[in-house]
Amino acid sequence: MELRQLEYFVAVAEERNFTRAADRVHISQSGVSAQIRQLERELGTELFDRSARTATLTVAGKAALEHARATLAAAAAVGQAVGEVTDLIRGRLTVGMVIGCTITPLFDALAAFHRAHPGVEISLLEGNSDWLVEGVRAGTIDLALIGTATAAPDGLDAMTIISERLVAAVPAGHPLADLRRVTLRELDAYPIVCMPPGTGLRTVFDQACAAHGRRPVIALQASAADAIADLASRGLGVAILSESMAAHYRDRLTARVIDDVEAPARLALTWKSTHGPAVREFLVHGRRAFAISDPVAH
Repeated sequence: MELRQLEYFVAVAEERNFTRAADRVHISQSGVSAQIRQLERELGTELFDRSARTATLTVAGKAALEHARATLAAAAAVGQAVGEVTDLIRGRLTVGMVIGCTITPLFDALAAFHRAHPGVEISLLEGNSDWLVEGVRAGTIDLALIGTATAAPDGLDAMTIISERLVAAVPAGHPLADLRRVTLRELDAYPIVCMPPGTGLRTVFDQACAAHGRRPVIALQASAADAIADLASRGLGVAILSESMAAHYRDRLTARVIDDVEAPARLALTWKSTHGPAVREFLVHGRRAFAISDPVAH
């Protein structure tokens, strides 16, 4: 008894026709018939009633059908298991991260994954969030750490790492430093230093400005938070950052929550739902590194 014989048997049983079954398994009708005849000889009984135009199962055929399906499913599972092990022995994992990333748990996760699966080649790419998302969708990037204005990009799964408010950060002596909170209207009076389009933080800021009919003057743009903070500390504009970003520069900048930007800026890992074993294994290490025990995938 061979797996291909069981495959042909199941095909005929489901199609109820030898010709359609032959089309389905991509061999000739005579080939299907010959293999099923051989199977019937080995089993010592007929599996199909061939007296009518439709191939119908005999009592023996009905008894054999579910076992044949189970055998084929088990064989497929064996192939999948071996394939997954092979991927984790000599596979490849391409990880993207937003430019200027200072989230060290990502690197901890990469290191833990590498120790567990040293045969997997790891590639790390930087880019803005929009570019990384397109790479994940296209399959050129397996998963990416991105800034996003939504819980998950359309069509992808995601695990939120950080979700927090936007702030305006200014040096000592700036008029906004005396306020407890600021509004978009108050920001109109000053040049803005922020991240470029295509980043999650900029998307949150732009969407909020559009919703409130504000048109701030974007004087300077930089992809790294360090650069934005340096520019703002020199009096070249009001820095737009997230709360945790601004906390790194509290020695030289005063951060104030932007009161009417209610949507949070998020940092998230994102991947395709049809991911492979390497991504699944990395996510295990990622959840541990980011101390996320029950992440919500969208």
